[in-house]
Amino acid sequence: MSAVAHTLREALRGRRPLAAVWWEACAVGRAARAAWRGPGRERDLVVQSLKAAGAALIAWAVAGVWLDDPMALMAPWVALVLVQATVYSSVRQAGQQFAAICVGALLASAAQAITDDNTGALVLSLPVLMLAANWSRFGRQGIYAATTAVFVLASGTAVSAGAVGHRVGQAALGAVIGVAVNALVLPPIHLRDVRENLAALAREAGDLLHSVAADLRETRWDAQSAADWSRQAAWLERRLDALYSARSWSRESLRLTSGPLRRLHRGPTVVPPEDEDQRWSRVTGSLTALTRALAVAADEHRTPAPPEGPVLDLYARLLRLIGDACHTEARELVGERADTDPAEASRATMKELHRRLQEGLREQAGRGAGRTAVLGALLLQAENLWAEIMPEPHTSHEPHEPHETNETNETNETRKSSETVEQ
Repeated sequence: MSAVAHTLREALRGRRPLAAVWWEACAVGRAARAAWRGPGRERDLVVQSLKAAGAALIAWAVAGVWLDDPMALMAPWVALVLVQATVYSSVRQAGQQFAAICVGALLASAAQAITDDNTGALVLSLPVLMLAANWSRFGRQGIYAATTAVFVLASGTAVSAGAVGHRVGQAALGAVIGVAVNALVLPPIHLRDVRENLAALAREAGDLLHSVAADLRETRWDAQSAADWSRQAAWLERRLDALYSARSWSRESLRLTSGPLRRLHRGPTVVPPEDEDQRWSRVTGSLTALTRALAVAADEHRTPAPPEGPVLDLYARLLRLIGDACHTEARELVGERADTDPAEASRATMKELHRRLQEGLREQAGRGAGRTAVLGALLLQAENLWAEIMPEPHTSHEPHEPHETNETNETNETRKSSETVEQ
């Protein structure tokens, strides 16, 4: 299969229209495979689309078949557009759309009664309705006031209170069916996106830290490397915005949903607490400040000079360990468990690296204020990242003898970490 794909890719090289069609077909194929494999965003879209189609068919069956209405267009039309991404948005937009439809039907009927001509009624009503469509109370449903007027006048039926009430009733029927289908048949609950965005944010933060650490250890400290780090940090900011958006969708999806139906939801039933958003916001801010300090130090026209020698290697190792912790948390968020828990060993190693970096900071002070300022700023941001990603475990007050034992254990861990750092 890969050979066939490679052959097609080579054949389409240089042919932009055909290549665009090919890549779109590939994207559709990937989405279809993802929807088939298991729960995810692609399957949610399939379910939502089928629900919208089902709601329209039910509305048509009720209005057009059961009630034998010759103008049963309004009910399936309204039902189709009201199967939204959340039950709350369906209810809110149902109210807005119903109000817009009522305004459109009433104004079109009044214009037809005044002009006694469909064309004249359109000329009289459409400009007013298009202006009313921009009213904030209608939200994005204001356009339905104008389209309803077009439907009312294009039907050719005589103006009467019964005809207007009939169309409004059809719209109400469609709204009830659309909202009911969305709320009772696999109600959309968006809890997966928050966890996925948090995991992606942790993974990408670890990738950035590993990239910085690798470049520092290879002494590739130049403007190009700094620009790459800055781009990765900017991408973290966009990922953070996506997390906030997912959190908002998660809260909204839980509004107006039935508890028993919510328990039937396949996938995660809880989301990480909102404190995690703030924690990773601080991590993103520290990474942005870190990359900015590195970019300033890499600029030949700026006064601060980058640190050199063993202290730079120690700092790279510290960033590498923090990046490992980010990757570990990312795996845990998506349900993957590590075989071992290296948190304690990593924390002890990081403490030893931090101690040696403090000594290196004093050594850099003898080489000039510029190097000391840069290393101090970098060390401060590393400490901020360390505190957020690997917080110290809470300790309780214990009797004197166990406390001495803890001190002995800590000394042993420090000795082991020193040996690890030397390696």
